[in-house]
Amino acid sequence: MYLRNCWYVAGWSEEIGRNLRPETFLDENIVLYRKEDGTPVALEDACPHRKLPLSHGNLKGDHVECGYHGLTFDCAGTCVAAPTQTNAIPRRAVVKSYPVADRYRLLWIWMGDPDLADPDLIFPIENFDNSAWGMTDGGAMDIDCNYLWICDNLLDPSHVAWVHVSSFAGAGTDGEPLNLERHDTGVVVSRWISDQPPSPYYERLLRFGGNCDRLQHYEMCLPGIGLNKSVYTPVGTGGYDSNPVQDTFINISYNFMTPLDADRTRYFWFQHRNDHADDREVSEYMNKGARMAFEEDRAILEEVHRGMKHARTPHIDLGLDAGAKSFRAMLSRAISAETGAD
Repeated sequence: MYLRNCWYVAGWSEEIGRNLRPETFLDENIVLYRKEDGTPVALEDACPHRKLPLSHGNLKGDHVECGYHGLTFDCAGTCVAAPTQTNAIPRRAVVKSYPVADRYRLLWIWMGDPDLADPDLIFPIENFDNSAWGMTDGGAMDIDCNYLWICDNLLDPSHVAWVHVSSFAGAGTDGEPLNLERHDTGVVVSRWISDQPPSPYYERLLRFGGNCDRLQHYEMCLPGIGLNKSVYTPVGTGGYDSNPVQDTFINISYNFMTPLDADRTRYFWFQHRNDHADDREVSEYMNKGARMAFEEDRAILEEVHRGMKHARTPHIDLGLDAGAKSFRAMLSRAISAETGAD
């Protein structure tokens, strides 16, 4: 079961062009392309005649021609040509269309009721157009696991102490207490770690030396969008009621999970920082480090998925799983409300 009346990332905007791009999202086969004016289009990737994928056909102007018998569909999924029976286009020759929108360099798709698809509901990226903030190119990877295992992982600050030893780990990440907060659309697990050395990944990015106060802020929002905020600030200037000082470094990693099916997830990400705005070398360093960490996560999560799917004995939960369990419960309630389930 998936939450459908919401926006998911379908791809990087620059990667969707004048070609028929087949994708699978939430167990539905979809073809993406752009009209001649650049407007994005998403249709069901199946001709209603014999279900040949439309992505095996041809793009004719703004329309898609099936590669089997030439049935041709407009951007709304209506059949506008049936070459073998020109005087009687079949009334049931219709394919499903999906609302799509470009925002934040990403193409978003609405998988539910199209009448509810409001682009203003797309997850907001603060400071996106702020020239004082730097941004990485980001990336995408397919992970052979259910998207909820990735959501769990992104609500677990503790795993960095064992999975990301050479990058995001550091003193306090293995045992400092975690705080759990809930809001209308998500869950936050966080902690301040005081007067400890910075993690290896961030040490070269700071404008001060020595120990620091450090915030791990792990937030997951419906339907599966992770916001990981890292704050590094001089000793004595951190804490939940503190404000940034001149040397405070803030990095926000945006993570977008799009379920392909029950066993596969496409993971999109980019990072946004309050310093080194125009430093391309820093952006490349951060992007490379993030991908390395996500590869480490992928290796773990694919094994977790296999282990949990084929478990022969019961599993247990730990205290650190409270955030993940809270988010799963929130998501389950939202899906039940959407489907009318009890």
